[in-house]
Parts: sequence; structure tokens; C-alpha cells
Amino acid sequence: MPTFMFEAIDAATGKEIRDTVDATNENEAQATIRSMGYMVTKIKAQKASASAAGGKKPGRTFALGKVKQKELTLFTRQLSILQDAGLPILRSLKVLAEMQKPGGLKNALLDTCDEIEGGSTLSEAMSKSPKCFDRLYCNMIRAGEAGGALEVILRRLSEFMERASALRRKVKGALVYPIVVISVAVGILSFIMITIVPQFKTIFDDFGTTLPPMTQVLIDISSILSTGTVGGSGDDPGRQVLPLPGWCFIPLVPFAFMWFIKIVRMNNYGAMGWDLFTLKMPVFGQLVEKNLVARCCRTLGTLLGAGVPILEGLNITKETTGNKMFEKMFSHVSDRIRDGEAIAQPMKDAAVPGYNLVAGMFWTIFVPGLGALLYMTKAKKPILDDLVVNMVDVGEESGELDTMLYKVADTYDEEVAVLTESLTSLMEPILIIFLGGAVGFIVVALFLPLIKLIQELS
Repeated sequence: MPTFMFEAIDAATGKEIRDTVDATNENEAQATIRSMGYMVTKIKAQKASASAAGGKKPGRTFALGKVKQKELTLFTRQLSILQDAGLPILRSLKVLAEMQKPGGLKNALLDTCDEIEGGSTLSEAMSKSPKCFDRLYCNMIRAGEAGGALEVILRRLSEFMERASALRRKVKGALVYPIVVISVAVGILSFIMITIVPQFKTIFDDFGTTLPPMTQVLIDISSILSTGTVGGSGDDPGRQVLPLPGWCFIPLVPFAFMWFIKIVRMNNYGAMGWDLFTLKMPVFGQLVEKNLVARCCRTLGTLLGAGVPILEGLNITKETTGNKMFEKMFSHVSDRIRDGEAIAQPMKDAAVPGYNLVAGMFWTIFVPGLGALLYMTKAKKPILDDLVVNMVDVGEESGELDTMLYKVADTYDEEVAVLTESLTSLMEPILIIFLGGAVGFIVVALFLPLIKLIQELS
């Protein structure tokens, strides 16, 4: 029997109703709806859901990976504007889908439209496209649907995403200068080691000069970078230590480092050790910690402001942290709230004893000495500082927890921005000193044998 999707108004309460009814035809469906005391405003036969339909659907294109955050943020803002203007949600989605370039977001919007036409709610339809709409996004939409304030939730969600994107842009922009300087420095030093130092080596070999240890180290590094060998002189090519010239591996170093981190984080203990290490790094650890606190507070505040229950909000926030220490903290807080406690005290007590021991054992295997250093640090140090805990406590007592979480997030966003600018200013002289020291080392190492050679010739 066909299923008909309808929109109607309850004659008794005036409330808008959207539901489905089974009937053999449209006339029978309308009669059934009227017998329920509803006035039909719209009715149509329900289509098969997009997830059940096979084959390639019209308008879709092949797309890899997740949707860019910038595209999703712009879409959310546009959808919020259309909902404020009073457009039906399905029409709004179709309008925005037509505006998108071919790719993952356009595919997700078209699938969402099909699901809604098939009888799904907006949150249910969006949850079918997890690469585009994550759990946080879908739960916010679900809360807006339940409270009848979808346009308000969309506005909050777009503001949340815009603030997060602005902070990311600010941090990335501050890191551009150091990255450019480091790249240029590596390029200059590589050029000197590959092209200039070998010419000096030829001169030293021709005169049979005994090289000082500093110069010999420089020559060996240059040989490894230029030919992949070490210890050669004259016609002797030396011992092969690399299958290819060393300079071929320089561009692979960042990728090897990221691959190493990924391998380490595949293991739960390795992930805990690495996340602890990132939080305890000198200076940079503060930046990571403050950024995490700001993001978690803003996420939880946005969810609570949308009407999401506290336990569900904590679980969703935990999934968005990306740090095992903070995940453990939110699990600890959730368990104690479930036992009847308030939120502030569990946050204050969250220190997760034993992490330093685990991290110390892990890092001792890879970096001797670092493990001992981590082991000696205080395992009972609270994850969240007193400012966060006290503001959460005040917000809970006043019934404005979401507002206080927003204020905490704003405060830490500003601290992250200031700390990022300070780090950038600090790195400039450090990089200049490093580059000057490296060039100075090369100059001294090359001229020591020349001075000795000139003295012998004179």
C-alpha cells in the first residue's frame, strides 16, 4: 500500500502537523487525515529513500574525503538566513544545493533533499552523510527541531563554526612566517652543502690537507647529502650509506614525521603518551592546552544552549577533542554526573592519575631520558585550571552554564591569539640566530683548513 506524506493543521490546537499515512490513493489518504481532525495543507506520495535507491543518482559527482570546513560554515550561514526569511527547509536545501560546486557538499545536500522527501526529518537526513555533517552538527539540528527553533539553532551553529574557523585562520596565519623562514633556511643550507662544500673538498683532497674534526664532520654531511656516501677522497667514492643522495629525502622528512605520529597514535597507550607530550611541551604545550579548552567549552556551551542534555553534550564534546587526556577527563565527568554530582567538582578533580607513568614508559623506549622527565612530573596536576572550574561552578549555580562556557571559550580564544603572536615574535630572533649559527659553522669549518694550508705554503 502506498504511503503519503502530508502537512496539516490540527483544527483543535492550530498546531502544524507533519506525518505519513498509508492509503490506496490520495483521496482516501485525505479522507483519513480529515477523520483525524486535521486540515490538509499539502500531501504527496512518499518516494523511496535515497539510501535504499540503487545506482548513481542524478546530480551527483564523484568526491573524495570530507567536506571543507569553510564550505560547510558558509552553507550553514546561508541556510540560517533562508530559514530566518521563512522559506521551507526543503526548498532552502534545494536552492543551496544548486549553488554549490560539484563535490561532497553538493552530493550530501542532494541526498538530504531525497531523504526529506522520503519522510525523514532534517537531522535524520543529515546523519546519512557523516562525511559532511558530523554528530555535533546533527545533534544541534535535532535539538532545534525538537524545540521548534531551527532558525535560532542554525544561527548559533553558524556562529560557532565561524568563531572556530576564525581562530584556526589566525593560528595558521601566525605560523606562516616561521614556516617560510625555516623552508628558506633549509633550502639555502642544502644548496651550500650540495654545491659549494664539495668544491672545497676537492681542493682539500688535491693538497692532501689533514682536516680538523669540525671540517671532517661538515664534509661527511655534505657527501651524504650530495652523493649518499661518506669517507671518500680522490678516486675513492667512499662507503655508500644511502641508496640515493641525501637531498632526495629532505622533502620526505615532514611526511615521515606525520606518519610516525599516526603509527604511534594507533595504539591506545601510544596515543596517551603523545597527547601528554603535546600538553607538556615547553611554551607550545600551553598553546595546545588553551586551544583545546576553548574548543571544548564552546562546543559544550553551544550544545547546552541548543537544549541538548548535559550527558549527551559531554559525550559529543569528548568525541571532538582529539586528545586522549581530555577524552578521559570528559568520561570522568560524565560518570560522576551520572552518579548525581554537579559538573564543577568532577572537572576540578580530573587529573587522571597514572598517565605520566604510562607516558614515561612509552617514551623511554623511543627517546631515552624523555620518559624519565615525564615520569618525574606531577601526575596529579589538574587538567583544567581554577578559572574554568570556578566559571563553570558559577554558571551551574545561576542556571546559565552555556553562557559561562561561551565566556570561558572567548577568554581562551583571546589567550590563544595573544600566545600565538608572542610565539611568532619569539621565533623570529631564534630562527635568525639558528640560520646565522649554521652559516657561521660552515664558514669556520671551511676556512680553518684554508688558513692552515696558507700557513704551510708560506
